[in-house]
Amino acid sequence: MILTMARRALVLAAALAAALTPVTCLGESKKPLPAKATQELPAELLALLEQKKMPKYSPIVVRLFKEEAELEVWKQDTTGRFQILKTYPICRWSGDLGPKLYEGDRQAPEGFYAVTPEMMNPNSNFYLSINLGYPNKFDKANKRDGSFLMIHGDCWSSGCYAMTDEQISEIYSLARDSFRSGRPSFQVQAYPFRLTPANLARHRNNPNLAFWKMLKVGNDHFETTQLEPKVDVCNRRYVFDAQPPPNSPHPPVFNPAGKCPPFVVNPEIARRAQVKRRADEIAYAQLLEDNLPVAPIYSGLDGGMNKAFLARFPGRVTLAMVMPYASYLPQMPPIPWIDNDGSLTSKWFGASFSNPAVCDAARASFRSSRC
Repeated sequence: MILTMARRALVLAAALAAALTPVTCLGESKKPLPAKATQELPAELLALLEQKKMPKYSPIVVRLFKEEAELEVWKQDTTGRFQILKTYPICRWSGDLGPKLYEGDRQAPEGFYAVTPEMMNPNSNFYLSINLGYPNKFDKANKRDGSFLMIHGDCWSSGCYAMTDEQISEIYSLARDSFRSGRPSFQVQAYPFRLTPANLARHRNNPNLAFWKMLKVGNDHFETTQLEPKVDVCNRRYVFDAQPPPNSPHPPVFNPAGKCPPFVVNPEIARRAQVKRRADEIAYAQLLEDNLPVAPIYSGLDGGMNKAFLARFPGRVTLAMVMPYASYLPQMPPIPWIDNDGSLTSKWFGASFSNPAVCDAARASFRSSRC
């Protein structure tokens, strides 16, 4: 009996050790990387970089849009601004519109994420994969959990953004090359849809609207400046392009779950964003006056797929397996655009649009229908 129990303990220990063995990621091992992770960009893409005056190793920003099922790669050009390089149709994303809340809810994340070299997996069972880094500081402050949420190949998803192998090969190579610019990470912006007045008006009854309006601030900063927004978290909210108030001797220190410190938004960025916000609010108000139809809160489907892939991969978007997540979405705290020197940031951004399964496939040793 004792011998049997000892054998069982050894088997369990071995299984646990195997489960905890870290995957070999980009730059993590001296062993040669597989050819799929080191291949050069296609000649057409290299020509496009030259045409757009984008150095091969300059930084990138990746933008994800669920409803449109599109992934954009923006790349820094010789002026230091980010310009759109290429738009890829997303082959499969899972869940519904709205943020990921907990492990196993099948939701693909929404928010702002930073990808470092060690989050690049050249040995993924889903061809190649890029870990988004969920949960980030915002997610943790809001007590959201989950793990190994990826952009990867193979066109299967359970909480991830799945591309074709050909697509992820290009995206992975662009990400890999961007680290040679000297930056320690690149930014991923994940949205429910393009944050236009029309889309926000269509989804005006969705319980996630307050969260999406918060993301829109960062979106507007990026779109009006073509610069990567600086992202901080305090009072369980995102803060973008914050800097010390005038005459402050120290930079603000942000505690994701604590009270926001005094700060102001970079004045030039705030000015550009304000112009866009005002125009968007006028358009939004007109759409409400025109009684733009409201989109359903719950799609009834498990995710989506770009129409370019519907004929190629029939039946991969199925009926949802769970009830809507929006019904128990946590209440967000008030927008903390405040400071101690009379800054207008709270007026500019505080009332915008004020109308009424473990995702571990990239590391698993077996093939799974989950992400």
